[in-house]
Amino acid sequence: MSYTIVIPARYASTRLPAKPLADIAGKPMIQHVWERACESSADRVIVATDHLDVFEVCQSFGADVCMTREDHESGTDRLAEVVTQAALADDAIVVNVQGDEPLIPASVIEQVAHNLASNPEAGIATLCERIEDNATLTDSNAVKVVFDSTGYALYFSRSLIPFPRDKDAATIDLESDAWYRHLGIYAYRAGTLKAFTQWPMADLERLEKLEQLRALYQGTRIHVEPACASVPGGVDTPADLQAVNRLLGA
Repeated sequence: MSYTIVIPARYASTRLPAKPLADIAGKPMIQHVWERACESSADRVIVATDHLDVFEVCQSFGADVCMTREDHESGTDRLAEVVTQAALADDAIVVNVQGDEPLIPASVIEQVAHNLASNPEAGIATLCERIEDNATLTDSNAVKVVFDSTGYALYFSRSLIPFPRDKDAATIDLESDAWYRHLGIYAYRAGTLKAFTQWPMADLERLEKLEQLRALYQGTRIHVEPACASVPGGVDTPADLQAVNRLLGA
């Protein structure tokens, strides 16, 4: 199986300025993400940034890095620009590894690429995990996903889906019934990425603020699998950064 990893590393961040360069155990965060990606079997790992400081730091530790436009509305648009710059064939597999996930296991990256390769009808593949606490069920920041008997996504939502008509959400028994939280790692076919940037924003996407709903609205099939390993949360805030540093003994 052949695939390319792209790591979007946008410099600006409201909650954590210059986030890709934030220090974690003596290394910039983007280097940790790049190292995890390099532990996979990907043919190529590319960091895609919009800022010269990130570009130069990535070059200093040996990463393959490319400059992209500053005005992209999303990481998906940045990926599509990289696909064009790298002249990837439409059937090439591209895995999007977020630049703020320094603890992501390489096995999960490998899994999502294999998932797409194994499902030729899918234009996108992604992962999920079973929800194990009731608070997550009603947390709008935890995106839920439902899928059919063959693993293809039916819908993604910030709301509780499926909705338990005869139960109170606070008293749901998660041992007997299963709900799934979507994990934000994707594998795309390069042609799907190119098409994605040409599609208008769907009303569903506008309401939920979930990009993957644009693909579903256009009829693109998204295959979903439970992750083979736990995926720690990303680094969005100074508190997250402190937590990761403590975890790594810094």
